[in-house]
Amino acid sequence: MELNLKRPLAFFDLETTGVQVSSDRIVELSILKVSPGGKEETLTMKVNPEMPIPAESSMFHGIYDADVKDLPNFQARAKEIANFIGDADLAGYNSNKFDVPMLMEEFLRAGVDFSLEGRSFVDVQNIFHQMEQRTLKAAYKFYCNESLDNAHTAEADVRATYEVLKAQLSKYENVEYEDKHGVVSVPVVNDVEALHSFTNLSKPVDFAGRLVYDADGDATINFGKHKGKKVVDVFDVEPSYYAWMQNGDFPLYTKKVLEGIWNEHKNKKREARVNNPVQATSTPSKDFKKPERKPEPSKPITNDMLKGLQDKFKK
Repeated sequence: MELNLKRPLAFFDLETTGVQVSSDRIVELSILKVSPGGKEETLTMKVNPEMPIPAESSMFHGIYDADVKDLPNFQARAKEIANFIGDADLAGYNSNKFDVPMLMEEFLRAGVDFSLEGRSFVDVQNIFHQMEQRTLKAAYKFYCNESLDNAHTAEADVRATYEVLKAQLSKYENVEYEDKHGVVSVPVVNDVEALHSFTNLSKPVDFAGRLVYDADGDATINFGKHKGKKVVDVFDVEPSYYAWMQNGDFPLYTKKVLEGIWNEHKNKKREARVNNPVQATSTPSKDFKKPERKPEPSKPITNDMLKGLQDKFKK
């Protein structure tokens, strides 16, 4: 089945030094960009993460320090990657929780302005987990009836993800799905925007999941003591929370999104003050009285005091 695309859809997969978005780095990236009409373009590269690759990570994806030590870092290739993706929507396997925030973290470190505004995001894993709940290897076997060779190499995984999505569209065409609220729909359709809605279940604001949208569409805190509270409400009662997050160990993209919410909230409050000015003046009101200062009781003059004055002013 060919994808019904209004604009390019970029499938991508990352191999990294670890799973911490704020501290780990990309070591390999592969992008398969599919354009309307079916044209396919591929960009695959390894980059120097500028940090040691842990042994457990190397055992997982097969990339070792020696493989990348002489390669350019991500910053050197960032503009090339951003230009290749262009205005494409993004798709991947577990991409909403990991690959998208990791990629954005690297772009921000590199100083490349790669915007997520207006893009759709299709997380093939979310379709799979909701409909069948398996791994990528099992998904490939289940949907494509083939074994996935070279699993956990970026290009093999991204190609498998593309094939799995096409097979999912065929398998679940006109298949009803009932969500946890009892709402029945036919969510798996050949439309990227519809798949975006179905695969973004938690409605993250920042993709790392620190901030999520509530039922009203407002950004809320999704961790810690303020979990479930609207971000702007937290700003009102505890403005220092913004500074704490900006200085804390949070992903750069989370901080960027938070800064946008903070600035928008400040601007709205400023406009409210302009439209509904509060009468304030630097001149104290008539009812204002300074607290009276009681004079200290005078002390009796002694000979020692007189002698001290004579010594002080004598010529």
